[in-house]
Amino acid sequence: MDRVKDLASKKAAVIFTKSSCCMCHSIKALFYELGASPAIHEVDHDADMEWALQRLGCNPAIPAVFIGGKYVGSARDVISLHVDGSLKQKLIEARAIWF
Repeated sequence: MDRVKDLASKKAAVIFTKSSCCMCHSIKALFYELGASPAIHEVDHDADMEWALQRLGCNPAIPAVFIGGKYVGSARDVISLHVDGSLKQKLIEARAIWF
């Protein structure tokens, strides 16, 4: 769990993903489209990391999105933030994007 928190706090935007997850791909594409370059941590072969995400309250565990070191949510949560216009503002406030 400490490893997840440490990784999540090292960059303004962090996404924990699996390479086989289509929603993970969509969330990464959304961040890139908004101008962010998130740190991507693939947990395909790290069951301990996925378990740690679940213990932190990430449900579903993948994708798990952190902005400014704080857990924002899964794909559904991120898409909701994008639709209501607050995702970009969160990324700006965390300095993941500058405009």
